[in-house]
Amino acid sequence: MALAFTFPGQGSQAPGMGRDLAAAFPAAREVFQEVDDTLKQKLSQLMFEGPAEELTLTANAQPALMAMSLAVLRVLEKEGGFVLRDRVALVAGHSLGEYAALAAAGTFDIPTAARLLRLRGDAMQAATPPGTGAMAALLGAELDQAREICAAAATDPETGKREVVEVANDNGGGQIVISGHAAAVDRAIERAKEAGVKRAMKLPVSAPFHSALMAPAADAMAEALDRATMRGPVVPLVANVSAAKATDPAEIRDLLVRQVTGTVRWRECILAMGAMGCDRFVEIGSGKVLTGLMKRLMPEAKAESIGTPADIEAFLKTI
Repeated sequence: MALAFTFPGQGSQAPGMGRDLAAAFPAAREVFQEVDDTLKQKLSQLMFEGPAEELTLTANAQPALMAMSLAVLRVLEKEGGFVLRDRVALVAGHSLGEYAALAAAGTFDIPTAARLLRLRGDAMQAATPPGTGAMAALLGAELDQAREICAAAATDPETGKREVVEVANDNGGGQIVISGHAAAVDRAIERAKEAGVKRAMKLPVSAPFHSALMAPAADAMAEALDRATMRGPVVPLVANVSAAKATDPAEIRDLLVRQVTGTVRWRECILAMGAMGCDRFVEIGSGKVLTGLMKRLMPEAKAESIGTPADIEAFLKTI
């Protein structure tokens, strides 16, 4: 049974995340302290206690989710003698989770990942003026159908001007997220309803992530990644924008820059990992979003999540 580790993205954060881990394990406390010290912020306190509105701000949520995932991993290593290189065949992360996957695989150290994610959050937030962009979920839509809806909704019927609206995430199981100019996203929601898509709804996000409108953020990340120290991962990454294995640091750098404006091809990533022999998928960190998607994408695979002391104990008994 080949094992893959997956790392969650934005939306999986919740007040209370990591609190039980920190109480139970010195290795987890060390990770949270390292991130706090790097960012010169009591991010761990925000994770443990909230408020939710502040934790959800993308500049906080991104490093917080990485810290949570790496805390779980360090506990597996210190308490269970778990060695990623020996036990795991592939890693993948959803959007910002790609940075956590790479930190887990040794490409980034934890301070570098924290700094990059803080910058990524700030740059994504600053890329568009507030209120000009939006994202929406189309439930019960397939990729080609969503692309057709976006193409038809891109043109403003009153001005004839083309606006940005494109597929941001192909999560699988009929779950597509679109992103772009707010008015174009609204038109796409209406078109989706007309096309018989089961549900089409705006998402409570602060910017149009994974769309062409994020180009200024991609430029900022290109500059930051050029300066960052990167090593080859000890386990191959299956990258969001290629749905293929990557091990070369220069290629990974390019993939991370493209990911800011590109589609998160999560459905294809999971299917590719299955085709490469993975049949057990373990979500490392906060929440169970990816585990829920897994059950729809590859029902024959074993899918589980590890985020609490009890989860860690149960997992270590199985390896």
